[in-house]
Amino acid sequence: MKTVFKIYLFAACMMGFLNLAHGQSYDLSPVAQEKMEALAFLVGDWKGSGWMITPDQQRHTFEQIEKVEMQLSGTHLMIEGKGISNGKVIHNALAVISPKEESGQFAFNSFLQSGTSGSFKAELKGEVLYWYPTEQVRYVIQINESGQWHEIGEYNMGTEWFQFFEMTLDKVD
Repeated sequence: MKTVFKIYLFAACMMGFLNLAHGQSYDLSPVAQEKMEALAFLVGDWKGSGWMITPDQQRHTFEQIEKVEMQLSGTHLMIEGKGISNGKVIHNALAVISPKEESGQFAFNSFLQSGTSGSFKAELKGEVLYWYPTEQVRYVIQINESGQWHEIGEYNMGTEWFQFFEMTLDKVD
């Protein structure tokens, strides 16, 4: 009797699983795809260098690579970045950008090598992407006149922005 019950329980669980799997929607979101097309200028493999000012007010240089690709049928943008200085990885991050309902607004979900993560505001103004890890800090990403990824990081000093980060990357793919 126990064997029959186990078989019945297993079959019931499998039927429930199959119903859940079958009930998933595989429809694409043309609205999300259209919104994400505005960020297609970032897609590709990028390599270059940059600098940052650390809390001790020292300027440090680094080499950077970024791998950017559309995921989930063009409804999300995934960015994987790695910074190296003196042969050591100093920055390793993954970001997933997804559209919000508001025009030009995006969710910027960031995951760091340290295990920390966060969801931040991002917006597209023309062909310039801004993302804000805090209310006082912003990063600005654009393609410059030479076709390079140019990104700066700035801190709000109240009446003006103080630049603490800059990198310029060439497309390598």
